[in-house]
Amino acid sequence: MRTFAIAASVAVLAFGLTGLASAQSPIIIKFSHVVATDTPKGKASEKFKELAEKYTGGKVKIEVYPNSTLYKDKEELEALQLGSVQMLAPSNSKFGPLGIREFEVFDLPYILPDLKTLRKVTEGPLGVRLLKLLDSKGITGLAYWDNGFKQMSANKKLITPADYQGVKFRIQSSRVLQAQFKALGSLPQVMAFSEVYQALQTGVVDGQENTWSNIYTQKMHEVQKYITETNHGYIGYVVIVNKKFWDDLPVDIRDQLSKAMKEATDFNNAQSQKENDDALAEIKKSGKSEIIKLTAEQDEAMRKAMEPVYKDAASRVGQPLIDEFQKEAKSTTN
Repeated sequence: MRTFAIAASVAVLAFGLTGLASAQSPIIIKFSHVVATDTPKGKASEKFKELAEKYTGGKVKIEVYPNSTLYKDKEELEALQLGSVQMLAPSNSKFGPLGIREFEVFDLPYILPDLKTLRKVTEGPLGVRLLKLLDSKGITGLAYWDNGFKQMSANKKLITPADYQGVKFRIQSSRVLQAQFKALGSLPQVMAFSEVYQALQTGVVDGQENTWSNIYTQKMHEVQKYITETNHGYIGYVVIVNKKFWDDLPVDIRDQLSKAMKEATDFNNAQSQKENDDALAEIKKSGKSEIIKLTAEQDEAMRKAMEPVYKDAASRVGQPLIDEFQKEAKSTTN
């Protein structure tokens, strides 16, 4: 009887220790993204890791996988929906092909004139409404992160709309971006971000559009003779999580992660403009690309050439949404 009692006690103790170990095992969140660590998004993801682990007291461990080391941008959304990865920060352009066409409005050329207008959209009711659309795809949207405004680059000078005729441009998978380059007479080609440098180097594509920080950190300026400062479009990201994973987290953990995300978002958005300014300075210093600035007349000609893109997009995203964006822009500039 005594032997049985001892055995039973050992069993209970072993179970208790196992339960304790299980309770102490951290929740793992794999956070995958496709850009370099020294970009606004790269630094913000590391900031989120630091804050999330701090606020949860180690109950959550964030594993950050930068530079497409876990998934390329064509694969990551499906991986998130399947639960193979818990968190991503894809660009707004990625949601159109997923079926949430409203996000295509972010890709429209010249629709967001400045960061002040952008903030009114992303931090207001319109931004919240757009995030809620992701629920139907098994995705929860947590925050909007800036990258910045896009510039055009190629191995020929791009000054007038006619200069774009026949140029092969790498684009993200976006109906709007495809229409944008077709309106200019270019040949858009969808390609993963991680493949752009080599494609430019080998001549698979002639040019691309991107922010200064992306151009610099991916060394695109080393294989592009000219960069035209157009600020024609915006690249931003939506930080997302697998909805089921997020909903199943304990409420206190979700609250702590939300707090960490808010602070990481503020950090990202404060850093993004500085990162782009610094990258532009470094590109100029390298002397490997000639920076072209457009005159007011040349800028107006580019805007006019891209006007048909709005009509094309309205058939998918709806004219009311475009009007809402433009109304915010107008109210900001008045």
